[in-house]
Amino acid sequence: MLSHGTIWHAIDALAERNQLSPSGLARRAGLDPTSFNKSKRHSADGRERWPSTESIAKVLEATGATMDQFTSLLNPNDTQATPTTASAAIPLIGFAQAGAGGFFDDGGFPAGQGWDVIDFPTAVERRAGIYALEVQGDSMLPLYRDGDTLIVDPGAQVRRGDRVVVKTREGEVMAKVLTRQTPRTIELLSLNPEHPNRGFEISQIEWIARIIWASQ
Repeated sequence: MLSHGTIWHAIDALAERNQLSPSGLARRAGLDPTSFNKSKRHSADGRERWPSTESIAKVLEATGATMDQFTSLLNPNDTQATPTTASAAIPLIGFAQAGAGGFFDDGGFPAGQGWDVIDFPTAVERRAGIYALEVQGDSMLPLYRDGDTLIVDPGAQVRRGDRVVVKTREGEVMAKVLTRQTPRTIELLSLNPEHPNRGFEISQIEWIARIIWASQ
């Protein structure tokens, strides 16, 4: 049965199958990145907001999905019935490329084109939006070596002492340890003692995401 809940569920499921957040899916389809945000699915007075047929058509074109595949996602109980090749892989990009524009949405979830893929590590719990970063160079020694793979979960809660990936509004991407966070600032400990620790105003940070696994 077509309902407000089932059609939004289908959009969320299609985003997950393509290793995207809802905002990443909207961006890939050429829509406003906030078009599919959960906060936009009801108006201020509680009325239901439905995605337009034009938005759905753009999403299908951007992902290569057919209408039959989309309608098969309308039933929440059937989302696992037809596995896709994407379910066995996650997006991968190198640290050197990650700072360029277009690879992440505003929340730090993978978006856009140009990603490689790697097999999903069985030791990691599957969650939508997880991606991999390949370590390049020796700036993260001795903890992470050149060629190591870091699995990053932008949806995970970040706490003091976590190893994190941070992207600044200037486009710098770095892996550090979060040592302190206040409503106005964050302090980061460098993994390599030869590199300085860093501190930023919150306004300078685009996003911060937790490293949940490494391939060492």
